[in-house]
Amino acid sequence: TDGAVVLAVSGEVDMLSAPRLAEAIHTALAPKPAALIVDLTKVEFLASAGLSVLVNGQAEVSPPTRFAVVADGAATSRPIKLMGIDSLLSLHRTLDNALNWIAGA
Repeated sequence: TDGAVVLAVSGEVDMLSAPRLAEAIHTALAPKPAALIVDLTKVEFLASAGLSVLVNGQAEVSPPTRFAVVADGAATSRPIKLMGIDSLLSLHRTLDNALNWIAGA
């Protein structure tokens, strides 16, 4: 499949909802898309369980698929950076930035 798959997440990503996100990432990666973008723009709370899902998602990606995360602000990009996960993920402030990164990659 060419093109990017965008997984838009909203609300809280905590112990209860993290398994659903993990499943969604797993399902989205199955057809080997060109890219998977997890868009956390509308997420209000990102718990450590959610951070683990992102790291595991990155680990599940195999070339040529690219994996990007969109996160901006205290609720999402801050915990990602505090945990040092931004060094593992391709982190973008906007969906447009992520799409441009994939297009230019």
